[in-house]
Amino acid sequence: VQLQASGGGLVQPGGSLRLSCAASSSTFSINAMGWYRQAPGKERELVAAFTGGGETRYLDSVKGRFIISKDNTKNTVYLQMNSLKPEDTAVYYCNSPDLILNGYWGQGTQVTVSS
Repeated sequence: VQLQASGGGLVQPGGSLRLSCAASSSTFSINAMGWYRQAPGKERELVAAFTGGGETRYLDSVKGRFIISKDNTKNTVYLQMNSLKPEDTAVYYCNSPDLILNGYWGQGTQVTVSS
């Protein structure tokens, strides 16, 4: 399976972006998918994810601003990002625990928040 993240771009502080992540295989489960990001010089961190039982969890700094959602019919996961801040600038990736254990990271999408 391959994961393709898209939707990044340059946005002003306070703006919004919606990221999408499509799984190439229709048999791949997106129910445990998450969004991660890596800023220059920093370690990759989990931003938002679906956990067991359909719950979600968020990085503290994005709570109330970011929303993770999914469309199982399209095998796609989304990240709605509102009230963006310069510190949200990073490459954003989607992934699942199983793929991470196998060392897979797909191509991310660059998000730059700047005036």
